[in-house]
Amino acid sequence: MIVSLPEQKDKTEITGGFSKTGKSYAFEYKTGGKLFSLKVKALDVRYEKLVDYLSKNHFAVRISGDFLTAGFRIRKIRAGQSMESDSLKPVSGDLIKSMVERLRTSQIVIRDNENKKASAITRIPELRDYVWCMEDTLPDNIRDWAYSTLRLLDDDTIGADEKRHAQHALSLMMSVQWKTSFFEPIDPHEARQILDDELYGLEEVKQRVIETIIQINRTHTLPFYGLLLVGPAGTGKSQIAYAVAKILKMPWAVLDMSTVRDPSALTGSSRIYVNARTGRIMDAFVKAGSSNVVFVINELDKADSNTSNGNSADSLLTLFDNLGFTDNYMECAIPTNGVYPIATANDISKISGPLRSRFAVIEIPDYTPKEKKIIFRDYSLPKILKHLGMKPEECSLTESAVNSIIEHFHDTPGCRDLEQAAEHLASHALYEIEATGKKSIRFNEGQVNRILGFD
Repeated sequence: MIVSLPEQKDKTEITGGFSKTGKSYAFEYKTGGKLFSLKVKALDVRYEKLVDYLSKNHFAVRISGDFLTAGFRIRKIRAGQSMESDSLKPVSGDLIKSMVERLRTSQIVIRDNENKKASAITRIPELRDYVWCMEDTLPDNIRDWAYSTLRLLDDDTIGADEKRHAQHALSLMMSVQWKTSFFEPIDPHEARQILDDELYGLEEVKQRVIETIIQINRTHTLPFYGLLLVGPAGTGKSQIAYAVAKILKMPWAVLDMSTVRDPSALTGSSRIYVNARTGRIMDAFVKAGSSNVVFVINELDKADSNTSNGNSADSLLTLFDNLGFTDNYMECAIPTNGVYPIATANDISKISGPLRSRFAVIEIPDYTPKEKKIIFRDYSLPKILKHLGMKPEECSLTESAVNSIIEHFHDTPGCRDLEQAAEHLASHALYEIEATGKKSIRFNEGQVNRILGFD
């Protein structure tokens, strides 16, 4: 941090306090009964909040540093002794020392405040004003529900727990932007490029995916059917799902059905319970901040059907119909015409008929040995090297070494084993480079077999 030069050129330690005028900071101190102000000319982003904290609370601090041509460079900030004659307050020396040391040794992530999601509105007066101002942007049933909830919050005969739940539900509902169901056309060439960037091969699958979602260009609504991607593990089903969300330019939410043991996990619990809460589906709307969401439903066939409350997956049926989804906690039907479901599964026979009928089923075939070789060489290994911060020339394999890997995994479905082999070899190469000072490592077939345990 650099401040303007003090008049006393012999002082390398000054006691005073930070102040803020508009967006500018200054360090003010008194000497000889006179007030001096040193303008902050340069401030490391790591210390912005600290300086703001010190100025808002009028804490007394000691700054020390050295003189430069550009100004006085502050090297240390410590707790200062406040005087009865000034308005500065004492601050804990340990607190300042801890904060300065933590900031000095940390890297700060610069966040884009312009795109930062708005904070939730939670106070009742603010909720009342928000509903009144935003009522024309709300679907009719949500607007009516919101005013009914506000009336409940004003009712003195309603219990505290019920009011608390109602207030929370209203806050959640107002945090979602309820959009129209009009969707802009998609560019089929851009869509194909996004799919090609995500995964290699599967030409027929990519074509079928684009044919399903291209309907938007004429109807300007989401396709009538969602996508059900069925195939062995590791064949790129989830990658396709995320790629479609990018094509549609919509936020996505992930539901992992293998972890859902009861339908209430999806649909929420009734407010009659003290610990009632929303389900994962409503949570996804809130997290996305939008009613237009791609729901990526992983392992739909793994949903637990052996519960007394029924099959958890069947709770999704109303989410896929354009009749509205009702969360038990919210007690209000949520419009679902902006929801596009994409599900993945290994065994389609374990999915109920009514649920399966909501999807266009696309079978994902396993890769051929030739395709696996290209994926390992041109996708998996470069991806791992980039993740490890390595250059392509630092880790390479002979043709016979690559063939040995493909031969070993030729009957293994998917490509996850190939990526794990790439990670093992890249990590081994990185160790050799760091430990021995070698510039690069090129593995032959014998080395690959030994390192990966094929021998």
